[in-house]
Amino acid sequence: MHSLLNGLECRACCTQVPADRLVGVCPNCGHALLATYDLDAARSQLSPKRWRERPGGVWRYRELLPVGADGSIVTLGESESPAMRLGEPSSAPGIELWVKDDGRLPTGAFKAREMAVAISRAKELGASSVFLPSTGNAGIAAAAYGARAGLPVRVYLTDAAPRETAAAMRALGASVRTVRGTMTEAREAALEQEPGRGSVELSTMREPYRLEGTKTMGFELFDRFGAAGLPDAVVYPTGGGLGLVGMFKAFSELRALGWLERMPRLIAVQSEGCAPIVKALREGRARADPWPHPAEFAGGLTVPAPFSSERVLEAIRWSGGSGVAVPREAIRAAERAVARRLGIVTGEEGAATFAALSPLVRAGTVRPGERVLLYLTGAGFPAGLPRLAEQLTTSEPSPRG
Repeated sequence: MHSLLNGLECRACCTQVPADRLVGVCPNCGHALLATYDLDAARSQLSPKRWRERPGGVWRYRELLPVGADGSIVTLGESESPAMRLGEPSSAPGIELWVKDDGRLPTGAFKAREMAVAISRAKELGASSVFLPSTGNAGIAAAAYGARAGLPVRVYLTDAAPRETAAAMRALGASVRTVRGTMTEAREAALEQEPGRGSVELSTMREPYRLEGTKTMGFELFDRFGAAGLPDAVVYPTGGGLGLVGMFKAFSELRALGWLERMPRLIAVQSEGCAPIVKALREGRARADPWPHPAEFAGGLTVPAPFSSERVLEAIRWSGGSGVAVPREAIRAAERAVARRLGIVTGEEGAATFAALSPLVRAGTVRPGERVLLYLTGAGFPAGLPRLAEQLTTSEPSPRG
């Protein structure tokens, strides 16, 4: 197995950039760069059957990932996350409901996919250190994979993150600075501190390789369900939107290989307190405007100004998808109900997808007879469990069914 990486391209201005050196955004226009691959060679070398003969997980798809040398791969044993059928929920009659739970990955969230690939590529290209703003999960994953790679990591952590989150990062050897505010303020703080250090920024969409890690979410869905059985819709909790762009890129590459005819509709779920992507979809805009006065809730959803929102909106629209914003109270209620009825502690981001199900059914966005997958991007452990326990002891038991 070897990478078929060709180079990097900017979809905004069509600039082509070599992939043999450390790079961030497009040097011409400042937009996101996306990795490209030799798909002609992939058609002759690969097949779905050949992929499925390999061990599951991120590195099953090695030819369509950017890491060249075996010795550059940094792994914590990330394997394929489970997809589980939940049956037909009372809130969505006639719908075949599934969940895919990335809380089972090594660092407890889908960010493990991103950082396995991004840290591996940074190591391969000679990075001396990396930094990123984070609400929690990305920082923990960067710290873990950075430790494995012997690469110093500096995290600029939003102050809404639980205390346990910063402690976990420090335990993994990362340098952590807590910043008052949202991801916007955390990145501003990073940019004040990092110049002159020669470090690589790993912010969402500001380097090309985290996206390649999220792409494996789409590849795994293809592996699990096959081309004919893919979900009709994937409901995804959306902050920066990297997962949506990654899945869309995966499905687009599968179509280019001739393995796939249709892709799932991608549906973005945001909190009503910070919903720039949903607002842009409703208003027909090509990019999302920054969200004024964001409510700091469900940290991973609180991204008031997603970078390269054009790519996120493109992924949703080109897949035939849509977006929905749900209230905080509905997310909290869903988090409790999912724990009690299903035994899944998913955290607020994942719970948002359950909270979105009823409004999506009412709007006709998902319909009876369809297969719908809720993507759970992270586990509720460790920080979410004490909060959930407190909620459960101060609320009436929810009925089972």
